[in-house]
Amino acid sequence: MGTLYVSQADSFIGKVDERINVKFEKKAIVDIPFIKLDGVVVLGRSTVSPAVVSELMTRHIPLSFIDERGHYLGQLQPEMSGNIFVRKAQWQAAGETPQAIHVVQGFVRGKLKNYRQMLTRHQRKYNVDLSTDVTRLENVIATIDKTESINSLRGLEGAGSAVYFGCFNQLIRNSQFEFTKRVRRPPTDPVNSLLSFGYSLLRHDIQAAVNIVGFDPYLGYLHFDRYNRPSLALDLMEEFRPLVVDAMVLTLLNKQLLKPEDFITEPLSNAVSLTSEGRKIFLTNYEQKKQRDFKHPVMGKKCTYRESFELQARLLAKYLMATTDKYPPLFIR
Repeated sequence: MGTLYVSQADSFIGKVDERINVKFEKKAIVDIPFIKLDGVVVLGRSTVSPAVVSELMTRHIPLSFIDERGHYLGQLQPEMSGNIFVRKAQWQAAGETPQAIHVVQGFVRGKLKNYRQMLTRHQRKYNVDLSTDVTRLENVIATIDKTESINSLRGLEGAGSAVYFGCFNQLIRNSQFEFTKRVRRPPTDPVNSLLSFGYSLLRHDIQAAVNIVGFDPYLGYLHFDRYNRPSLALDLMEEFRPLVVDAMVLTLLNKQLLKPEDFITEPLSNAVSLTSEGRKIFLTNYEQKKQRDFKHPVMGKKCTYRESFELQARLLAKYLMATTDKYPPLFIR
Protein backbone atom coordinates (compact mmCIF):
# COMPACT_ATOMS: atom_id res chain seq x y z
CA MET A 1 0.00 0.00 0.00
CA GLY A 2 2.68 2.53 0.95
CA THR A 3 1.16 5.86 2.02
CA LEU A 4 -2.54 6.32 2.77
CA TYR A 5 -3.88 9.71 1.64
CA VAL A 6 -7.16 10.74 3.29
CA SER A 7 -8.61 13.43 1.02
CA GLN A 8 -12.32 13.23 1.86
CA ALA A 9 -13.21 16.28 3.96
CA ASP A 10 -14.94 15.70 7.31
CA SER A 11 -14.10 12.01 7.34
CA PHE A 12 -13.45 10.03 10.53
CA ILE A 13 -10.26 7.98 10.78
CA GLY A 14 -10.66 5.17 13.27
CA LYS A 15 -9.20 1.81 14.28
CA VAL A 16 -11.03 -1.50 13.87
CA ASP A 17 -8.99 -4.43 15.18
CA GLU A 18 -5.65 -4.25 13.32
CA ARG A 19 -6.97 -2.06 10.53
CA ILE A 20 -7.28 1.65 9.85
CA ASN A 21 -10.83 2.51 8.89
CA VAL A 22 -11.89 5.77 7.22
CA LYS A 23 -15.59 6.68 7.28
CA PHE A 24 -17.59 9.47 5.69
CA GLU A 25 -21.17 10.00 6.77
CA LYS A 26 -20.98 6.66 8.65
CA LYS A 27 -20.00 4.77 5.49
CA ALA A 28 -16.60 3.08 5.29
CA ILE A 29 -14.55 4.38 2.35
CA VAL A 30 -11.14 2.92 3.29
CA ASP A 31 -10.25 -0.18 5.30
CA ILE A 32 -6.56 -1.19 5.30
CA PRO A 33 -4.40 -3.29 7.65
CA PHE A 34 -1.88 -1.16 9.55
CA ILE A 35 0.84 -3.59 8.51
CA LYS A 36 0.54 -2.40 4.90
CA LEU A 37 1.16 1.27 5.76
CA ASP A 38 4.39 3.23 5.86
CA GLY A 39 2.73 6.65 6.19
CA VAL A 40 -0.62 8.46 6.54
CA VAL A 41 -1.32 11.91 5.10
CA VAL A 42 -4.52 13.78 5.99
CA LEU A 43 -5.52 16.40 3.41
CA GLY A 44 -7.93 19.03 4.66
CA ARG A 45 -10.19 18.64 7.66
CA SER A 46 -10.74 15.18 9.17
CA THR A 47 -10.97 13.66 12.64
CA VAL A 48 -8.31 11.17 13.75
CA SER A 49 -9.15 8.95 16.72
CA PRO A 50 -6.69 8.64 19.65
CA ALA A 51 -6.58 4.87 18.99
CA VAL A 52 -5.27 5.49 15.46
CA VAL A 53 -2.65 7.98 16.67
CA SER A 54 -1.46 5.50 19.31
CA GLU A 55 -1.30 2.63 16.82
CA LEU A 56 0.60 4.69 14.23
CA MET A 57 3.16 5.87 16.76
CA THR A 58 3.62 2.35 18.13
CA ARG A 59 4.22 1.03 14.63
CA HIS A 60 6.56 3.94 13.78
CA ILE A 61 4.27 5.23 11.04
CA PRO A 62 4.33 9.05 10.56
CA LEU A 63 1.09 11.02 10.32
CA SER A 64 1.14 14.31 8.39
CA PHE A 65 -1.42 17.06 7.88
CA ILE A 66 -1.75 19.18 4.73
CA ASP A 67 -4.41 21.86 4.24
CA GLU A 68 -6.84 22.19 1.32
CA ARG A 69 -4.38 24.38 -0.60
CA GLY A 70 -1.66 21.76 -0.38
CA HIS A 71 0.30 23.63 2.30
CA TYR A 72 2.16 21.41 4.77
CA LEU A 73 0.87 21.95 8.32
CA GLY A 74 2.81 19.48 10.44
CA GLN A 75 3.59 15.90 11.32
CA LEU A 76 3.23 13.53 14.25
CA GLN A 77 6.42 11.49 14.39
CA PRO A 78 7.07 8.23 16.25
CA GLU A 79 9.71 8.25 18.97
CA MET A 80 13.09 9.24 17.57
CA SER A 81 15.47 6.41 16.76
CA GLY A 82 17.79 5.47 19.61
CA ASN A 83 20.86 5.94 17.44
CA ILE A 84 22.46 8.71 19.48
CA PHE A 85 25.71 8.34 17.52
CA VAL A 86 24.09 9.64 14.33
CA ARG A 87 22.73 12.70 16.11
CA LYS A 88 26.05 13.30 17.89
CA ALA A 89 27.85 13.34 14.53
CA GLN A 90 25.12 15.55 13.08
CA TRP A 91 25.51 18.15 15.83
CA GLN A 92 29.32 18.05 15.76
CA ALA A 93 29.20 18.96 12.05
CA ALA A 94 26.91 21.95 12.63
CA GLY A 95 28.06 25.40 11.62
CA GLU A 96 30.70 26.37 9.07
CA THR A 97 32.62 23.11 9.47
CA PRO A 98 34.32 21.22 6.60
CA GLN A 99 31.70 18.47 6.94
CA ALA A 100 28.79 20.92 6.72
CA ILE A 101 30.31 22.67 3.71
CA HIS A 102 30.84 19.32 1.98
CA VAL A 103 27.24 18.13 2.44
CA VAL A 104 25.81 21.52 1.39
CA GLN A 105 27.94 21.32 -1.75
CA GLY A 106 26.41 17.88 -2.33
CA PHE A 107 22.82 19.01 -1.80
CA VAL A 108 23.25 21.95 -4.19
CA ARG A 109 25.19 19.95 -6.77
CA GLY A 110 22.60 17.15 -6.79
CA LYS A 111 19.69 19.54 -7.19
CA LEU A 112 21.28 21.61 -9.96
CA LYS A 113 22.53 18.58 -11.88
CA ASN A 114 19.01 17.17 -11.82
CA TYR A 115 17.73 20.54 -13.04
CA ARG A 116 20.23 20.40 -15.90
CA GLN A 117 19.17 16.85 -16.76
CA MET A 118 15.50 17.91 -16.85
CA LEU A 119 16.33 20.66 -19.33
CA THR A 120 18.50 18.51 -21.59
CA ARG A 121 15.93 15.70 -21.62
CA HIS A 122 13.11 18.04 -22.64
CA GLN A 123 15.36 19.74 -25.17
CA ARG A 124 15.91 16.39 -26.91
CA LYS A 125 12.32 15.20 -26.55
CA TYR A 126 10.53 18.33 -27.76
CA ASN A 127 13.22 19.89 -29.96
CA VAL A 128 13.29 23.17 -28.03
CA ASP A 129 16.42 25.26 -27.66
CA LEU A 130 17.38 25.43 -23.99
CA SER A 131 21.13 25.43 -24.63
CA THR A 132 21.67 28.89 -23.14
CA ASP A 133 19.93 27.90 -19.90
CA VAL A 134 21.80 24.58 -19.76
CA THR A 135 25.10 26.43 -20.15
CA ARG A 136 24.18 28.88 -17.40
CA LEU A 137 23.36 25.98 -15.08
CA GLU A 138 26.64 24.25 -15.96
CA ASN A 139 28.53 27.44 -15.11
CA VAL A 140 26.88 27.58 -11.68
CA ILE A 141 27.56 23.86 -11.09
CA ALA A 142 31.24 24.33 -12.03
CA THR A 143 31.74 26.80 -9.16
CA ILE A 144 30.21 24.65 -6.41
CA ASP A 145 33.36 22.74 -5.45
CA LYS A 146 35.36 25.97 -5.34
CA THR A 147 32.86 27.64 -2.99
CA GLU A 148 33.54 27.04 0.70
CA SER A 149 31.05 29.39 2.32
CA ILE A 150 27.60 28.04 3.09
CA ASN A 151 25.99 31.44 2.47
CA SER A 152 27.68 31.58 -0.93
CA LEU A 153 26.47 28.05 -1.69
CA ARG A 154 22.95 29.17 -0.83
CA GLY A 155 23.44 31.93 -3.38
CA LEU A 156 24.48 29.39 -6.02
CA GLU A 157 21.41 27.29 -5.26
CA GLY A 158 19.24 30.36 -5.69
CA ALA A 159 20.95 31.33 -8.94
CA GLY A 160 20.55 27.86 -10.39
CA SER A 161 16.89 27.70 -9.36
CA ALA A 162 16.28 31.08 -11.00
CA VAL A 163 17.69 29.77 -14.29
CA TYR A 164 15.60 26.60 -14.10
CA PHE A 165 12.30 28.22 -13.23
CA GLY A 166 13.02 30.98 -15.71
CA CYS A 167 12.59 28.47 -18.54
CA PHE A 168 10.17 26.07 -16.81
CA ASN A 169 7.29 27.29 -18.96
CA GLN A 170 9.09 25.89 -22.03
CA LEU A 171 8.93 22.42 -20.49
CA ILE A 172 5.11 22.59 -20.41
CA ARG A 173 3.73 21.29 -23.68
CA ASN A 174 0.11 22.08 -22.96
CA SER A 175 -1.35 25.38 -24.15
CA GLN A 176 -3.98 25.34 -21.39
CA PHE A 177 -1.35 25.98 -18.70
CA GLU A 178 1.31 28.65 -18.27
CA PHE A 179 4.07 29.28 -15.75
CA THR A 180 5.65 32.71 -15.28
CA LYS A 181 7.44 32.49 -11.92
CA ARG A 182 7.54 30.49 -8.71
CA VAL A 183 4.77 31.65 -6.35
CA ARG A 184 4.51 29.81 -3.04
CA ARG A 185 2.20 31.13 -0.31
CA PRO A 186 -0.34 30.96 -1.63
CA PRO A 187 0.17 29.56 -5.14
CA THR A 188 -1.95 31.68 -7.48
CA ASP A 189 -1.88 29.56 -10.63
CA PRO A 190 -2.38 25.84 -11.37
CA VAL A 191 1.26 24.99 -12.08
CA ASN A 192 2.50 26.53 -8.83
CA SER A 193 -0.28 24.82 -6.91
CA LEU A 194 0.86 21.43 -8.26
CA LEU A 195 4.49 22.10 -7.38
CA SER A 196 3.64 23.25 -3.85
CA PHE A 197 1.33 20.29 -3.26
CA GLY A 198 3.96 17.86 -4.49
CA TYR A 199 6.68 19.40 -2.33
CA SER A 200 4.42 19.09 0.73
CA LEU A 201 3.96 15.36 0.07
CA LEU A 202 7.69 14.94 -0.55
CA ARG A 203 8.45 16.68 2.75
CA HIS A 204 6.33 14.08 4.56
CA ASP A 205 8.30 11.24 2.97
CA ILE A 206 11.78 12.72 3.46
CA GLN A 207 11.10 13.68 7.07
CA ALA A 208 9.98 10.11 7.78
CA ALA A 209 13.21 8.76 6.27
CA VAL A 210 15.34 11.17 8.31
CA ASN A 211 13.57 10.06 11.48
CA ILE A 212 14.05 6.35 10.69
CA VAL A 213 17.81 6.79 10.24
CA GLY A 214 18.09 8.59 13.59
CA PHE A 215 18.76 12.21 12.67
CA ASP A 216 17.38 15.25 14.43
CA PRO A 217 15.25 16.58 11.54
CA TYR A 218 15.42 20.17 12.82
CA LEU A 219 19.20 20.61 12.54
CA GLY A 220 20.15 21.24 8.93
CA TYR A 221 23.06 22.69 7.01
CA LEU A 222 21.77 24.29 3.80
CA HIS A 223 18.54 25.63 5.30
CA PHE A 224 18.73 28.13 8.14
CA ASP A 225 17.73 26.96 11.61
CA ARG A 226 14.22 28.15 12.36
CA TYR A 227 11.78 27.25 15.11
CA ASN A 228 9.71 24.19 14.22
CA ARG A 229 11.21 23.81 10.73
CA PRO A 230 12.77 20.41 9.85
CA SER A 231 15.79 21.91 8.13
CA LEU A 232 17.62 18.62 7.52
CA ALA A 233 14.57 17.09 5.85
CA LEU A 234 14.37 20.18 3.61
CA ASP A 235 18.10 19.81 2.86
CA LEU A 236 17.69 16.23 1.67
CA MET A 237 14.57 17.16 -0.29
CA GLU A 238 16.53 19.37 -2.66
CA GLU A 239 17.94 16.68 -4.95
CA PHE A 240 14.53 14.94 -5.10
CA ARG A 241 12.44 17.97 -6.08
CA PRO A 242 13.14 17.74 -9.83
CA LEU A 243 13.42 13.95 -9.87
CA VAL A 244 10.08 13.21 -8.21
CA VAL A 245 7.77 16.23 -8.07
CA ASP A 246 8.75 18.37 -11.06
CA ALA A 247 8.95 15.36 -13.39
CA MET A 248 5.54 14.12 -12.26
CA VAL A 249 3.91 17.57 -12.56
CA LEU A 250 5.17 17.91 -16.13
CA THR A 251 3.84 14.44 -16.97
CA LEU A 252 0.41 15.32 -15.58
CA LEU A 253 0.30 18.51 -17.64
CA ASN A 254 1.93 17.32 -20.85
CA LYS A 255 -0.17 14.15 -21.03
CA GLN A 256 -3.27 16.22 -20.21
CA LEU A 257 -4.14 14.06 -17.21
CA LEU A 258 -5.20 17.28 -15.47
CA LYS A 259 -7.36 19.96 -17.07
CA PRO A 260 -8.16 23.57 -16.10
CA GLU A 261 -11.49 22.44 -14.62
CA ASP A 262 -9.55 20.34 -12.07
CA PHE A 263 -8.55 23.58 -10.27
CA ILE A 264 -10.44 26.06 -8.14
CA THR A 265 -9.55 29.64 -7.14
CA GLU A 266 -10.46 31.18 -3.80
CA PRO A 267 -12.15 34.57 -4.39
CA LEU A 268 -10.39 36.59 -1.66
CA SER A 269 -6.82 35.24 -1.66
CA ASN A 270 -6.68 34.08 -5.30
CA ALA A 271 -5.13 30.86 -3.99
CA VAL A 272 -5.41 28.03 -6.51
CA SER A 273 -5.84 24.42 -5.47
CA LEU A 274 -7.00 21.12 -6.92
CA THR A 275 -10.58 19.95 -6.83
CA SER A 276 -11.39 16.71 -5.02
CA GLU A 277 -11.19 14.77 -8.29
CA GLY A 278 -7.96 16.55 -9.26
CA ARG A 279 -6.38 15.58 -5.92
CA LYS A 280 -7.20 11.93 -6.52
CA ILE A 281 -5.43 12.02 -9.88
CA PHE A 282 -2.43 13.80 -8.37
CA LEU A 283 -2.13 11.47 -5.38
CA THR A 284 -2.41 8.35 -7.53
CA ASN A 285 0.37 9.55 -9.80
CA TYR A 286 2.57 10.68 -6.90
CA GLU A 287 2.33 7.25 -5.28
CA GLN A 288 3.10 5.57 -8.61
CA LYS A 289 6.11 7.84 -9.08
CA LYS A 290 7.49 6.89 -5.67
CA GLN A 291 7.20 3.20 -6.54
CA ARG A 292 9.04 3.59 -9.86
CA ASP A 293 12.44 1.96 -9.81
CA PHE A 294 15.77 3.05 -11.23
CA LYS A 295 19.41 1.99 -10.93
CA HIS A 296 21.00 3.86 -8.05
CA PRO A 297 24.25 5.36 -9.38
CA VAL A 298 26.15 4.79 -6.12
CA MET A 299 24.76 1.46 -4.96
CA GLY A 300 24.70 0.01 -8.48
CA LYS A 301 21.37 -1.74 -7.98
CA LYS A 302 17.72 -1.00 -8.60
CA CYS A 303 15.60 0.71 -5.99
CA THR A 304 12.39 2.74 -5.91
CA TYR A 305 12.33 6.46 -5.25
CA ARG A 306 10.63 5.72 -1.94
CA GLU A 307 13.51 3.44 -0.94
CA SER A 308 16.04 6.02 -2.11
CA PHE A 309 14.73 8.60 0.39
CA GLU A 310 15.99 6.46 3.27
CA LEU A 311 19.06 5.33 1.31
CA GLN A 312 20.25 8.93 0.83
CA ALA A 313 19.67 9.64 4.52
CA ARG A 314 21.80 6.61 5.40
CA LEU A 315 24.56 7.71 3.02
CA LEU A 316 24.54 11.10 4.75
CA ALA A 317 24.79 9.40 8.16
CA LYS A 318 27.74 7.30 6.99
CA TYR A 319 29.60 10.41 5.87
CA LEU A 320 28.95 12.37 9.07
CA MET A 321 30.05 9.37 11.14
CA ALA A 322 33.27 9.18 9.06
CA THR A 323 32.66 5.68 7.70
CA THR A 324 32.79 7.07 4.15
CA ASP A 325 34.86 9.96 2.81
CA LYS A 326 32.07 11.85 1.00
CA TYR A 327 28.32 12.29 0.69
CA PRO A 328 27.15 11.34 -2.83
CA PRO A 329 24.00 13.28 -3.82
CA LEU A 330 21.49 11.48 -6.00
CA PHE A 331 21.45 12.70 -9.57
CA ILE A 332 20.38 10.64 -12.55
CA ARG A 333 21.96 11.03 -15.95
